[in-house]
Amino acid sequence: MILQRIFRLSSVLRSAVSVHLRRNIGVTAVAFNKELDPIQKLFVDKIREYKSKRQTSGGPVDTGPEYQQELDRELFKLKQMFGKGDMNTFPTFKFEDPKFEVFDKPQA
Repeated sequence: MILQRIFRLSSVLRSAVSVHLRRNIGVTAVAFNKELDPIQKLFVDKIREYKSKRQTSGGPVDTGPEYQQELDRELFKLKQMFGKGDMNTFPTFKFEDPKFEVFDKPQA
């Protein structure tokens, strides 16, 4: 009886593993293939180039002074509409507990 359960469990386990391997064979083939096609390689190179430019400039890449002027103008409009706080930081909220009135229960 125990031997039959072990054989049944092993067959279920074998089928689950085979299904898993069949489903993931496409993913593993791509993961093990290090060679990129030319278009994909160009795309990845551009992303890496953009990342290095962004790290060296410390902000948006390939923008002129008009971009900074536009950003300052939009931030000024937001400050005028929504308050005087810094728009680049998340606001801090301060909630106070309401004061409740205490009523004595009348004795019956």
